[in-house]
Amino acid sequence: MDGGAGGGRGARRGPDAPPALGAVLGYRVYARRWVFLLVLSLLNCSNAALWLSFAPVADIIAHHFVLSTEQINWLSLIYLVVSIPSGVVAIWVLDSVGLRWATITCAWLNFAGSIFRALPSLAIGIEDPFAFLMGGQSLCALVQTVVIFSPAKLAALWFPEHQRVTANMIGTMSNSLGILMANLLSPTLVKKEKDIPWMLGIYIIPAGLACLLATACLWDSVPPSPPSAGAARCSSERFLEGLKLLLHNRAYVTLAVCFGGGIGIFSGFLALLEQVLCVKGYSNEFAGLCGALFIIFGVLGALVLSLYVDQTKQFTEAVKIGYCLTSVVCVAFALVSQLQGQTLALATICSLLGLFGLSVVPIAMELAVECSFPVSEGAAAGLVVVLGQAAGALVVVLLTALSVRRAEPSTSTCQDGRGPLDWKAAA
Repeated sequence: MDGGAGGGRGARRGPDAPPALGAVLGYRVYARRWVFLLVLSLLNCSNAALWLSFAPVADIIAHHFVLSTEQINWLSLIYLVVSIPSGVVAIWVLDSVGLRWATITCAWLNFAGSIFRALPSLAIGIEDPFAFLMGGQSLCALVQTVVIFSPAKLAALWFPEHQRVTANMIGTMSNSLGILMANLLSPTLVKKEKDIPWMLGIYIIPAGLACLLATACLWDSVPPSPPSAGAARCSSERFLEGLKLLLHNRAYVTLAVCFGGGIGIFSGFLALLEQVLCVKGYSNEFAGLCGALFIIFGVLGALVLSLYVDQTKQFTEAVKIGYCLTSVVCVAFALVSQLQGQTLALATICSLLGLFGLSVVPIAMELAVECSFPVSEGAAAGLVVVLGQAAGALVVVLLTALSVRRAEPSTSTCQDGRGPLDWKAAA
């Protein structure tokens, strides 16, 4: 990982040819690359919103459907669990089936899942709503790995070298925008139990729009002519051979462990933020605001950082500095979240966590592609995400196991119908 991305894919491909020379050599960019990026970003955003749509209002959902908090947590956790085996399949799908059919199939699965999970609120006489909620979430979970892996491959195949990091940033951070939507929309829509059907119906709209656009607007998996010399020379290893190369690439393994661990921490943070904060008397709306600040500052930071890295190619430096600062902010959150009445401090910490941590996600994804040449973009980005999802599942399971019920009076505002919850071990 020394020296940025100089020893990877970018170094072997060389710089872009000048426009006039590029035209002579047959390199060409197509305007419809932005349409593909728009469709993929909308699908990524919708899928992420469906993932965490229950988390900001977990206590109300649990009471309405007569479910335990553990069951509500599984509606988010299922994404992480399913992504571990499906991630390997997603890598093969992107390399074998192609971006177009993979995106269309995922769009339909995402749309079907959004409808399926809304049935308990729309139909009468359903005795086991959890089965429908979990079934819908599981369908959407099958989509997550493909849409998270796809931006790196789309950027490599359709965009010139000087736009690759920016395109990857847009596609990757659209997932964060979906999380932002969930953190703002769910607490706003659900004030009482009667609002839950309305919330579930609203989340169907972006899923349906992504499905419509994917089916109608995507025509090719790759452009008729490559956009750059780098794309023209892109010859990926076969699936199993590529995985073997990744496991023997020390720089890539180091990045995968560090970056995957970061993804796991962020996933656990977002899935359990409401339950952690409400124990100390913070409202669902404030927990949603903290999650929103995490995303907003992460997206803004990613935009600035991606433009900078596109010009300087300082991939490694950006990732190292970002994660060092993130570690400090994580310690601050662990301490301040145990105190009452610290709304300003918590809001600031969540903002800094997004600014330092979330902003380096697209940079790290692109770095994973750069340092793993000649392995395919889908495999390079995919294996990192699979490790991150496994770490996220472990974080959620461990933190959930630490929650016990307290007999003494509590300031907790999160109720699941059986009493206050706490995140402390029993005495």
